[in-house]
Amino acid sequence: MATRLTAFSKFFITLIILGVIGGGVWYIFNKTAWGQDQRKKAEELKTESETTETPKTGFNDDDNTLVVQLVTWGGYGPGLYFNEGAEPNEQSRFYKDYGFKVRFVVENDLINAMNAWIADEYDVAVQTADAFPLYTGPKDIAEFKPKAFMQVDWSRGGDAIIVKRGINSVNDLKGKKIAVAVPSPAQTLLMTALEAANLKYSDVEVIKTTDNLKAAQLFRSADVDAAVVWSPDDILATNDVAGSKILLTTKDQSHVIADIFFAKESYLNSHRKMIDGFYEGWMKAVAELKANPSNKEKAAKYLGEINGLSAADAMGMMDVVYWTGHGDNLNFFGMNPEYRGQRGEDLYTKMSKNFVITGDAEKEAPAWRSSIFTGAVQTGSANLTGPAYAAEASKTFSAPTAEAKTATAIASKPVSISFASGKFQLDENSKTIIDIQFADVAKSFANARVRIEGNTDNVGSKATNAELSRKRAQAVADYLASQYKIDKNRFVIIGNGPDKPVPGCEQNQNEACKAKNRRTDFQLISD
Repeated sequence: MATRLTAFSKFFITLIILGVIGGGVWYIFNKTAWGQDQRKKAEELKTESETTETPKTGFNDDDNTLVVQLVTWGGYGPGLYFNEGAEPNEQSRFYKDYGFKVRFVVENDLINAMNAWIADEYDVAVQTADAFPLYTGPKDIAEFKPKAFMQVDWSRGGDAIIVKRGINSVNDLKGKKIAVAVPSPAQTLLMTALEAANLKYSDVEVIKTTDNLKAAQLFRSADVDAAVVWSPDDILATNDVAGSKILLTTKDQSHVIADIFFAKESYLNSHRKMIDGFYEGWMKAVAELKANPSNKEKAAKYLGEINGLSAADAMGMMDVVYWTGHGDNLNFFGMNPEYRGQRGEDLYTKMSKNFVITGDAEKEAPAWRSSIFTGAVQTGSANLTGPAYAAEASKTFSAPTAEAKTATAIASKPVSISFASGKFQLDENSKTIIDIQFADVAKSFANARVRIEGNTDNVGSKATNAELSRKRAQAVADYLASQYKIDKNRFVIIGNGPDKPVPGCEQNQNEACKAKNRRTDFQLISD
């Protein structure tokens, strides 16, 4: 008769079996040639796994995949076009031509994007050159050494200032309530516009919002007089508010909002070939999109897919940006000594100072030269040659018409330029005043005409003063044209003589009033 094993017996026998198995396994792996060979292979696999980077958080990507954060914006069409979409794939020309894959990810919340970038979830992130000081300055971000390595685009109509009834120029914004996303490029757009009207940021009442969409919502209420918004909210919001209008957009203020890509210095150094290929491929895509408009349909398809939009809406997004090519990047990063237009350093340095004034930063950010990486642009210069990669030419203006003399100004800025009595030649001090007080405005509003009006006091004959004031205005225009390579047809020259005195000084009643009336007015007008 068979007997049943007790629970303890079963447990005891199990231990014996495991011991035998364990001893056998130990003997095989330690006392036989086959076992020692297997141990060696296991050690090699262990070492390999310890040295291989773990996949990026949130994505099952290896180190040969560049993960790039984007926002909902038309500037990224070239990259999506070259990559054959947003996902890593072997049809991508980044993969075919350069041997690595790219993943594009839309993250519009820039706080989330920054945290993910710090955590290495994104290798490359986006910002604008003017707002970049807010990334290079704060200690908790600066320790990761963010470096801008590529300019993506200029906003050309994608950003706007909209105003309600009664506001006809930037000068009329003084004392008004303006909804502005803070901190953001919206501040830069507003500040540079105010500068063109001889106003300061403190001359308006800024109603802070978290983003431009909320600024557009506020505009529809009775709480603000104006707002800085994105396209198409400039059209939608003004359609909703009777008597309102678009005061200006980045079509006129064409060189103030510039998108850039940045990465950690350590990543740029350790993935140099990948970054070089990313830059070069993107530049090739820009050239192809400009050369063949039908390619834009493909870019629009991919841009729409990643943003959940129709291809038609994506095409509209792309129409309000200018994609910057290799020549533009050389200009932007200060690598073309002949270039006299707006550079990344100009925007970065100006806003670094302004963010301290507005209280958005405790101190000025590190210098631009220490916040950029130009290796990819330099490497690209060897392969990106020829007209397809040339920089954008300055706008060519036709000769000004009679209507331009009386057209409503976007903004007007009086500048006191001293001339010797009866003379119209500029001295060195006068040139310096023009450099400081108006040259930056001319760069920012590169697509707008500049009306220069000379004015005098009432000493001497009216006819003589009218001609003298015209010659003085022309002298200012000639200096700007020669020093900053500005098309002479861009200028509208007017000599008012004594006919437009400063309000309160109509009678030239004292020396102080006469001095105020001897001025030069710079006015920006849409072309």
